[in-house]
Amino acid sequence: MKSATLREPLHFEGVGLHTGTTASMDVRPAQPGTGYIFVSEGARIPATADYASESPLATVIAHDGTSISTIEHILSALVAMGVSDAEIEIEGDEIPILDGSAKIYADAIAATGVVTSGEPRPLFAPETPFELRDGDKAVVVLPADEFRVRFVGHYDAPIGTHYYDAVITPERYRTEIAPARTFAFLRDVEAMRAQGLARGGSLDNALVYDEEGPMQPLQWPNEVVRHKVLDLIGDLALLGAYPQCEVIAIKSGHALHTRLTRELRNRG
Repeated sequence: MKSATLREPLHFEGVGLHTGTTASMDVRPAQPGTGYIFVSEGARIPATADYASESPLATVIAHDGTSISTIEHILSALVAMGVSDAEIEIEGDEIPILDGSAKIYADAIAATGVVTSGEPRPLFAPETPFELRDGDKAVVVLPADEFRVRFVGHYDAPIGTHYYDAVITPERYRTEIAPARTFAFLRDVEAMRAQGLARGGSLDNALVYDEEGPMQPLQWPNEVVRHKVLDLIGDLALLGAYPQCEVIAIKSGHALHTRLTRELRNRG
């Protein structure tokens, strides 16, 4: 597997999911070995677990007083679509949420294409299993010849329990995972707004459930867990290498994923 970057820069603009303020993002080609570097207010922050903080609602990195939130969707698209190196410049405190999925990012990457270098892409290829638990939540990482994700998500009614299992390829990611939208219960949205969060959330950029069920048509019956897979792929970018492994996730979220990548990096 060789390192690759974007053929041309990409520009995105929209509202931040939690801040509700306008945000813009330029994703630019980068040299082999760069990895993913976020640039904001003059600060350059590598997208690795060393700079991440555990947050239940989004993936957040910070350095020297500069913080960037909700980075998981763009990282997910870059990882899965074959881009190993990119510079991501942000104006604002948060990544644009766009339609609540990674589809716009993945489609843009596919449209512009990637340029492959002669340099090998850094790989995370564990030789032994690793497990991390937090109560009834768990993530298991197993040796494998390819990147595979199995995810079990469980939520209160009317969502319930859903499962998704796939080998992650650019084609499968773009059609089966990237379009899955972020989601929330209506009651939780109201509570988050009372805390100053989810200010940019709407039915245009999030799948919302009330007590009866989804308030918008589902793209798949298990769209919720597909979005959890999308998030997990983005969180695994914090390894600083492509995850050539099998990941089994049970009811896990951003905070546990961040802890996982930190412990795996510390293990070497």
